[in-house]
Amino acid sequence: MISKLDKGLLLALIFLLGLGLVQVYSSSYVYAGEKFDNAYHFFFRQLSFSALGFGVLLVFSHLPWKFIEKWGVLIWGVAFIGIVLTFVPSLSIKAGGAARWLRLPMGLRFEPSELFKVTWPLFLSTFLLNEWKGLGRWKWPMVSAIILVSFALLLKQPDFGTVVICTLSLLTVLFCFGLKWGYILVSLLIAVPAAVLLVISKSYRYQRIVAFLDPWADPSEKGFQIIQSLLGYYSGGVFGNGLGQGQAKLFFLPEAHTDFTLSVLGEEIGFLGFSAVFLIYGFIVFKGIQISVRAATGKQQMVALGLTVIFAYSVFINAGVTLGMLPTKGLALPFLSYGGSSLVCACFMMGLLLNIDKQPKVISKRSRR
Repeated sequence: MISKLDKGLLLALIFLLGLGLVQVYSSSYVYAGEKFDNAYHFFFRQLSFSALGFGVLLVFSHLPWKFIEKWGVLIWGVAFIGIVLTFVPSLSIKAGGAARWLRLPMGLRFEPSELFKVTWPLFLSTFLLNEWKGLGRWKWPMVSAIILVSFALLLKQPDFGTVVICTLSLLTVLFCFGLKWGYILVSLLIAVPAAVLLVISKSYRYQRIVAFLDPWADPSEKGFQIIQSLLGYYSGGVFGNGLGQGQAKLFFLPEAHTDFTLSVLGEEIGFLGFSAVFLIYGFIVFKGIQISVRAATGKQQMVALGLTVIFAYSVFINAGVTLGMLPTKGLALPFLSYGGSSLVCACFMMGLLLNIDKQPKVISKRSRR
């Protein structure tokens, strides 16, 4: 079963799953011990999420591609419905000022926007490759309306990060598949002012921009998190302080086991270890691009490319935030941040990539840059 999968990519993913377990325990055991009186609380939950995620990866890497091609867009539809349900008070869970989660049995919760994000390429490929021909001249207005409504719902939650990643991946895919420069320029002329308007329309987003530009102007409030993150990297130096020996997670750095886990990792394994981890991430992105280039059909190429750039943008944005290169944004680091929704959906994404890689590699004549 596993023998048909790309060994290099599979080993890289297993390594990240294992490192993620180590990292979740290292960054959370103090907080978990204080809050739940059990230092292994987050570790055991992440372990169960990892087992489930790996199972999802294996299932979707072996499903017949025709089945995914035919019904994959419905998974995106499930994610869309899930986002709508987050506005039902009895079903949603609010945390950190955002209502992004659905209440599940056994005290679990699910974040539909994570599934929305990783199934986004399945939706894009379905309408970009003219599979909805029956809609005729109503196709583009209808698809545009669906995109605008879904983005509006995400912003209402609010989940600005998912909107940014989905927009960037859409533009990247269109560019790589030969969209004319004029359309790209018009898209940018619309997207950039829209992003600026969205930032200034909410005070907390504007304050994050201000804190990003000068975190030391308000070191105890707005700039506290990024300053503590940078101090963590600085403390780690070249070789790090050793796994479990970091100080930032001792209630200095908020979200140490979730959004800012990379800072804890940088403090404990240093610049060299940090660089090695990013080489693994870079290898996965390289393999994803390679799979896209070698894929047999236009749809496989588009889905593989979309999945790869979403993964790459997620890593880049999370790293940029923790390094002070981008404004603070709550966004999980694939495989290393604590969280069942993000981990299982990342495994789902990689399962699709491995599935495409197994398909016959007869390069299509579809135009792409």
